Amino acid sequence: MSEDLGSIASRLDEVRRRVADAAARAGRAPDEVRLIAVSKGKPADAIRAAYAAGQRDFGENYAQELEEKAEALADLDGIVWHAIGRLQRNKAKVVARVAQAVHSVDREELAVELDRRAAAHGRTLDVLIEVNVGGEDTKGGCAPGDVGPLLAAVARCAHLRPVGLMTIAPFKEDPADVRPFFAALRALRDAHGGQAALPELSMGMSHDVEAAIAEGATLVRVGTAIFGARG
Repeated sequence: MSEDLGSIASRLDEVRRRVADAAARAGRAPDEVRLIAVSKGKPADAIRAAYAAGQRDFGENYAQELEEKAEALADLDGIVWHAIGRLQRNKAKVVARVAQAVHSVDREELAVELDRRAAAHGRTLDVLIEVNVGGEDTKGGCAPGDVGPLLAAVARCAHLRPVGLMTIAPFKEDPADVRPFFAALRALRDAHGGQAALPELSMGMSHDVEAAIAEGATLVRVGTAIFGARG
């Protein structure tokens, strides 16, 4: 494990280089893209190593793991937690208390529950609507046609702030083949107020981060390329 921890800083630097290079190729500034280090299944010490290397945004898939790590790492000033996995209503209370942003709002009842829980904690959460652009049965997210009504539902929630859209694209061996899915998410954003209304596009992971940035990603979720494969 110590060897893995020691390599996190260098892996993080490499991912930052990839992000900066992809942004430059797209005619964008590197600071237009925020890197979220996905620490699912990794120990708190791994997050500490990434934090020591300057990383501040971390993504967790499971509410219980998010809660445990946030508690263990409460001493890290400025750490930002993103809830990025499929979320059941009964886990909303944990996420609303710990996370600053929720990327996986895909139905009105979840939004209402997050709003209720956030209100109880006197907090306002940034939320992104997850969209299943690939129409895959194995993935969460609302249908593209449901984005408008769901955004309207979120707008009615006083303790939720709709900031963008998120997707998990289908896996393709050639990352270039994923670009149409990312382009579709961007087009959906454009159809619902554009960047002014929804500044964030959360898309792209270790395998396809360059393709996502080329299509306008502002938040990229990278785990394996930073922390190594999960056991």
